[in-house]
Amino acid sequence: MEKTFVVAADASRARIFALEARVLREIETLTHPESRLHTGDLRTGGEGAVTSGPSQRQTGNDNATSEKQAMFFAKEVAGYLRKARTQGKADKFVLIAAPQFLGHLRDKLDKPTLDCVVQTLDKDLSKANEDEIISKLD
Repeated sequence: MEKTFVVAADASRARIFALEARVLREIETLTHPESRLHTGDLRTGGEGAVTSGPSQRQTGNDNATSEKQAMFFAKEVAGYLRKARTQGKADKFVLIAAPQFLGHLRDKLDKPTLDCVVQTLDKDLSKANEDEIISKLD
């Protein structure tokens, strides 16, 4: 019997469900708290380091930092799915994620795991209940 995992994710949380006979059972939640931090919190080198004066200037792009954190988390989720596949815990995957994060996740999946993806949905259902998620599946 084939085992299907459904992943409902955004850039900071991925809920992993086992799908059995059109019933979802949540088996794992992966979180990436860094994706929720403000950019300044991600860039500081230490606690309480405050500088003042005319040279204090923040450089860089806040979106680039958030994007970087999303890519780190996508790599973590992809690793979890690869491990589930290689350990025989899952044969097929359904990926449901916010559009941008879904792209990152696809990019980070290895070819054999990507080949096991049977459905994708570019919608953020990471906070949805099981009934809402199941209603969106083919």
